[in-house]
Amino acid sequence: MRTSEKLYSDGCAVIAVLATSGSASIEGAKKLSMADVAIAVALANELRERFCEYVHLDPFTVPDPFTDKDDCTYAVALDRENLNRVVAMFANKKETLPQLPWSTVLGERLAKVSFSKQDALALKRELMPKETNNFYPYRRNGRISGYVMFAFQICGQR
Repeated sequence: MRTSEKLYSDGCAVIAVLATSGSASIEGAKKLSMADVAIAVALANELRERFCEYVHLDPFTVPDPFTDKDDCTYAVALDRENLNRVVAMFANKKETLPQLPWSTVLGERLAKVSFSKQDALALKRELMPKETNNFYPYRRNGRISGYVMFAFQICGQR
């Protein structure tokens, strides 16, 4: 994978920045100010526009993709200027090919970091404590290729 694609397959280095203790990025997410959330929401809107140039985003949310079946890979889009700002969370179906042009979708400001299913679920629960129907399915060639949750959906616990 080329480094110019802004895709980080190993989130360990980023996790160290995101978390002061506990699981990945939970502590960092808890410390976000309202201004940080507003910036993440604006970035999420821009990301959604670029993302929809390559996929069809369904208009309604579906049950969360954290099932017992292991058919997804998980990643988050982070703001490079403040890695605690989670802009979106992706659950991509494993069999989906070809890959999206992530460097174009993310632009210069965002980075995509892979997460384990457990870390992604913990982060999702911090940002969106509602237990279900948090993710929009997205389709390529008529088939669901994955699911996405954007920062503008965040309703975290305060």
